[in-house]
Amino acid sequence: MSIENGALTARETGVAVRTLESFDAFVAARSRALLRTAYLLTRDHALAEDLVQTALAKAWFHWSRIRTDDPEPYVRRILVTTYSSWWRRRWTGEIPTDELPESPAPAGEDRVDLWDALGRLPRRQRAVVVLRFYEDLTEAETARLMGCAVGTVKSQAAKALAKLRLDPALASVASADQEPSR
Repeated sequence: MSIENGALTARETGVAVRTLESFDAFVAARSRALLRTAYLLTRDHALAEDLVQTALAKAWFHWSRIRTDDPEPYVRRILVTTYSSWWRRRWTGEIPTDELPESPAPAGEDRVDLWDALGRLPRRQRAVVVLRFYEDLTEAETARLMGCAVGTVKSQAAKALAKLRLDPALASVASADQEPSR
């Protein structure tokens, strides 16, 4: 191994091995984009920050072995798989109570929120919608990040969009938009 221009190079392969300074630069440059993806997956700011921090910690341990010029797909894969492992756990943090909490919207007011509709999707379908339509990834990139086949991404996206079309809150807005004005 030799050090040239601050980079560690393996003599046998001649491939540059990443330094921890490059990790700091990567975090400074890409943490906002990773946080946005994490928020879209979790729908919770604090949980999104925890997810990004966990993913970056996992990436830091393997940083010297990442040999690509673009480490973002590797870190995004860690982010998505960590999110998947979190939602596979049994406990979701919900605690049953005898009393219902107050409604966030005043009574009688129809409040339509796409975020709420996305929140009602199963987590895998939500992940596909976020990666495909919010992060603008291709089907192949989404499949690689989620560790599944491209066909699975296509079917999950179709199912998610069908559920969003049938969502009662979104359907009432769509029908109101289509009614002719008087």
